[in-house]
Amino acid sequence: MNSEEPLQIRSHGPAGAPALIYLPGTHGDWTLSASLRRALGDRVRFVEFTYPRTTTWSLEDYAQAVDGALLGHGVTRGWLLGESFSSQVCWQMLASPARKFQTEGVILAGGFVRYPVMGALCLARRLVSRLRLSKVNFGLRAYRIYALLRHWNSPEVRVMLDEFMARRTDEDRRAAAHRLDLIEWNDLRPVARAVRVPVYCLTGFIDPIVPWPFVHPWLRKNCPGFRERKISWGADHNVLNMSPEVSAETILRWMKM
Repeated sequence: MNSEEPLQIRSHGPAGAPALIYLPGTHGDWTLSASLRRALGDRVRFVEFTYPRTTTWSLEDYAQAVDGALLGHGVTRGWLLGESFSSQVCWQMLASPARKFQTEGVILAGGFVRYPVMGALCLARRLVSRLRLSKVNFGLRAYRIYALLRHWNSPEVRVMLDEFMARRTDEDRRAAAHRLDLIEWNDLRPVARAVRVPVYCLTGFIDPIVPWPFVHPWLRKNCPGFRERKISWGADHNVLNMSPEVSAETILRWMKM
C-alpha cells in the first residue's frame, strides 16, 4: 500500500449510535455526502472517508485501509454504505474473514457486483484518462448548476459543491481513472455468491451509469444475503445526494431504526 496522501476519516453524530460507514464513489471523497448526512441527523454515527488520490492501490489496499482506519477511530462494527465504485470496496471488505471490523449489513447506492456494461466502462475510462482537465471541469460545472437548482435553499449543499469543485485536480482525474481500472480488473461475483450478511440496493430510477435492471436481478438470484431494493423515482445515479430524505428514511428502515 503506497500513497503520499493519507486516507481521511471523520465521524458525525453520537458515538454510541449505530455506525453507518459511507464509502464514496469514483470521485473518492466526502464532498457529496452532506445532504444525506443532514437528513440522517443524529440517529446514526455517520462515518465518512476521503480516499488518497492514488494510482497504485488495489481493492484489497482500499479494504485494508478502511478496516484499519475504522478500528483506529474506535468503530468496530456497523453498516457499510458503498456508493458506486465503493460497492467494490464493500465486497472486498467481505471477502476476507480476517477483517477486524464487523459488517452488520451492506447498502449499495448505485452499486453493483461485476459492472454490467463493460463497453461503456472502457469508454468512460478512456475519456477520463485522456480528456483535458478543463473539459472535465466543464461537465462538472454543469452538474454543480443542476445540483444547486435541486437544493436551492440549502447553504450546506452549496458549501459541499464548492468543496467538490475545488478538489477536482489533474491528480484527482488520474486517481478516478485508476478506480475505473479497478472496476474492470476485478470480478467480485464469487464473493457476492457467498455473502450472507444483509445486502440492500438503493438506486435512482434514471441511472445510465449503473443500469439497475442488469444489477438487481443478478443479486436476487445469486447473492444469499440480498434482501430488498429501493428505487427512488426522482433521482439519478447520485441517489444519496439527489434524494437525501428518501435515502435516509430507507437506510434507517433497513438498519431497523
